[in-house]
This record gives sequence, structure tokens and C-alpha cells, in this order.
Amino acid sequence: MVASYQPKTRDSATHEKTSSQSIQTNMSAAQATVAHVLESKSDDMFWIAPEDTVGHAVEVLRDKKIGALMVKNPQGELVGILSERDVVRRLADTPGHTLPQKVADLMSTEVKTTTPDESLVTVLRRMTDGRFRHMPVMQEGQLVGLISIGDVVNYRLTALEYEALQLKQLIVG
Repeated sequence: MVASYQPKTRDSATHEKTSSQSIQTNMSAAQATVAHVLESKSDDMFWIAPEDTVGHAVEVLRDKKIGALMVKNPQGELVGILSERDVVRRLADTPGHTLPQKVADLMSTEVKTTTPDESLVTVLRRMTDGRFRHMPVMQEGQLVGLISIGDVVNYRLTALEYEALQLKQLIVG
């Protein structure tokens, strides 16, 4: 004879208290930082020089399967960012003449940056409000990474999958 599952009731011998949520699971999204996202990414950073051509930049974007390139001057300082969106806008403005142009002519020079300890909620709000999808990460004046909205969404989805698995394990036992 096979025994069936017997749920715990008020009159069960053991009185273990269980809960589907905890302060830790409820706060995990609010406490996640840029550093958490960087930990889940490769350390690869791709950049280009302002004097490089847009054609070269497009090849790097294609080959590396990325949506933006950081632009650094010969001294290694971050001076801009070039995104697919910048290229598309210029293609519309100068059809057939865009690829030979210099990166410096297209790049965004007012680069919004973040730090590893900034919360993901704050970064997402800044990206959404500013209507941009990539943000360089700076620490003590040094470039340490680049995060995208896609990275943040992927991090959060992974966290939600983990939380769902934990809940399933609580339910199943």
C-alpha cells in the first residue's frame, strides 16, 4: 500500500512555522547593486578611440555582439559612449556617408556613469528617465565595467527564478 501525502494541520504533532516570503526575499531586489550584476558578467570591456571610424566601430559592435562601445582617449580616460542608436540616427541623417565618419562626431559626450555600490533600482530609474540603455561603471576614477538594461533585467530574472525555486521547495517539502 502506498501512503499519500498528508498536509500538516493545526493538530499535527510538530508546529513548524513556515512562510513563503521573508524580509530577505522581499528586500533582495531593493538591495541588489551594480556590483551584483558585474559579478554575473564577463570582465570583458570593449572600447574604441574617438578618431576611429564609425565603420570600424560597427564591426566591433557586430563581432562582439554588443550594443555600445565606450570611447577612451589616448590617455585612457572615458570621453564618450557610442551606441547602436547613435549610429542609426546618423545613418538616417547621412545615408551612404556614415561609415567613414569619426566616432568623435557621433558619440555621446555627456556620459552618465554609476558606481558598483549604487542600487539597481536607482540605476534602472536613471536609465529609464534618461532614455539610454548602457552605463559605464566607475570606481575611484577608473572604468571597471559597463552595464546595460539587458544585464539588469537578466540579473533580476535569474533572481526571480531562484526565488520561485525556493518557494517550490517550501511547498513540495
